[in-house]
Amino acid sequence: MKFAFFGDVVGRSGRDGVAEHLPGLKRDLGLDFVIVNAENAAAGFGITESTARELFDAGADCLTLGNHSWDQKEALTYIVREPRLIRPLNYPVLASAPGRGVQLFETQAGHRVVVINLLGRVHMDALDDPFAAVDKALEASPLGMVSDAIIVDMHAEATSEKMAMGHFCDGRASLVVGTHTHVPTADCQILTGGTAYQTDAGACADYDSVIGNQKEEPLRRFTTRISGGRYRPAEGPATICGVYVETDPKTGLARRVEPIRMGGRLSQTVPLPQGA
Repeated sequence: MKFAFFGDVVGRSGRDGVAEHLPGLKRDLGLDFVIVNAENAAAGFGITESTARELFDAGADCLTLGNHSWDQKEALTYIVREPRLIRPLNYPVLASAPGRGVQLFETQAGHRVVVINLLGRVHMDALDDPFAAVDKALEASPLGMVSDAIIVDMHAEATSEKMAMGHFCDGRASLVVGTHTHVPTADCQILTGGTAYQTDAGACADYDSVIGNQKEEPLRRFTTRISGGRYRPAEGPATICGVYVETDPKTGLARRVEPIRMGGRLSQTVPLPQGA
């Protein structure tokens, strides 16, 4: 099967970019399934029902979250009603976080797709162990048996923690991809066990910015250590950054992986399916 994962959508610019480019990408790449990280979709912080609906209408099949999951309070109730919205799996058991951190989907063609969202712990919120959480989830849905594809969104700050998660899941997931740092990395690869990997998918955002935010406030804080207001998403044309994966129909492991960057400042050629 063929699927794509897109990095953090930041504000209106990111949502507009997804709406502009995703329908054509689904058609041209023949995508069976699309995952989008949307934890910054609502004015750069969290997600709302209306912003989620924009991304679903554009063609997203599943939305993942991260450390800003609950910045918009309506997300606490919306996620209970919307099974296509996934929050980090490794919330503490005693936290009783609403929603789910892993979900099984079935595509129109009958493919069974498992999506897992994790939150790293290095320089991040102190949640439970993401490695133990993903291990349990992978054992419950073995690739090639219960599932035809497994996608792991590792929402984390440290590249080392993301890489460790890739190798930990190698051979048991179709794709492990990092989110949160908003800058696409150049290490798109297939690991030795057959899992596609990229340290960070990048963001769907205006890159004439500081990680998707207007430049003035981040620069003020870095140079003066004084806050002058809240961060606001940059409003120029967005670059849509993500990862394209083709899997082996028997094993569910990756046989091709390519970065996707369209529009805005970082645009590059999008890979077409083999034989297109």
